[in-house]
Amino acid sequence: MTTRWLVTGAHGLLGQDVLAELAADPDAAVTGLGRDRLDITDPAAVRAAVPGHSVVVNCAAWTDVDGAERSEAAATAVNGTGVRNLARACADGGAILLHLSTDYVFPGDARGPYPEDAPTGPVNAYGRSKLVGERAVVELLPDTGYVVRTAWLYGEHGPNFVATVLELAARRESLDVVADQHGQPTWTRALARQLAALGRAALTGRAPAGIYHGTSAGRTTWCGLARDTFRLSGLDPERIRPVGSEKFPRPAARPAFGVLGHGKWLRAGLPPLPPWDDQLASAVRLPAFAELADAARTTRRP
Repeated sequence: MTTRWLVTGAHGLLGQDVLAELAADPDAAVTGLGRDRLDITDPAAVRAAVPGHSVVVNCAAWTDVDGAERSEAAATAVNGTGVRNLARACADGGAILLHLSTDYVFPGDARGPYPEDAPTGPVNAYGRSKLVGERAVVELLPDTGYVVRTAWLYGEHGPNFVATVLELAARRESLDVVADQHGQPTWTRALARQLAALGRAALTGRAPAGIYHGTSAGRTTWCGLARDTFRLSGLDPERIRPVGSEKFPRPAARPAFGVLGHGKWLRAGLPPLPPWDDQLASAVRLPAFAELADAARTTRRP
C-alpha cells in the first residue's frame, strides 16, 4: 500500500537526502516542499499542505546559530511557532510528524552521553528556539510525534564543515580548528535512511512516540573531524592545528559537550546510526567531496 510522505525544508542539506531516500521506496509517494512553496510560519499554508499525507518529515528550520542570537524572535518563529503549526495540522489530519531538533537543547556540561530524557538547558538562543519546537510536538502529538535530535551534519547538498575544510585545504597550508568541543559528526544520507526507517516503524506501531537521538555512534572534536577528513582524502592531517574555542569568539555560546545517547532506538526495534568515522569514510568518496580533495591535493598554495 502506498504511503504519502511530506518533506518540508526539502531544498536543504538534509531535506534533499530525505527526498532521495524516500524516492527509492516503491511504496512511498513523496511531496517535497522548500520554503519557496511552504513557509511553516504561515498557519494557513501549513493547514493546506498537510492533509492527505500519512507522514510529515520536518527538515525546515532556522539553522543560523549566531543569527539566532541577534534575532531570537525570528528564529523562534520558525523553530518554535512554525513547528507548532505543523504539529497542530498533523494532529487534525491524523499524520505522523518526524521533527528534527538539535543537541543544542542541552547545556553541554555532561561527562557522558545525554540520554533522551536528560534535563534540557540551552545556552544560546538557537537552542532555546529549538526547544520550543520540541515541546510543541510532545504536547500536541503525544502518540504520533517524533523528535529526532541530531548534530554536526554534513552532506553533499549544502554548506557544511567537511566541505569547508576541504575547500580551505586548497588555499591554506595549515588550519586552526577547535579541539575543545565534543560531538558526533553525522552524515545526512545515513540520517535520511534512519528517518525513513523510523517513519515506517511508526506507521506499523512498532516505534513509540517521543524523543530519539539521530547522531552517529562515537564522539570526536571539530579538530578530530578535520584531521580524519584530511587523512581519508589523502591530505596530511598534521596540517590541522588544535586550538581552543577562545581563538574563535562567536556571538552565540557553543555547548562544549554535545554527545548524545541512543537507547530509544532499541525500543523501536531499530539499530542506532553507525560510528561517525565509518560514515565519514564512505561520504568522502562521493564526488562532491572527492573533487574538493582532488583540488586540494593539486593546488599549489602560497
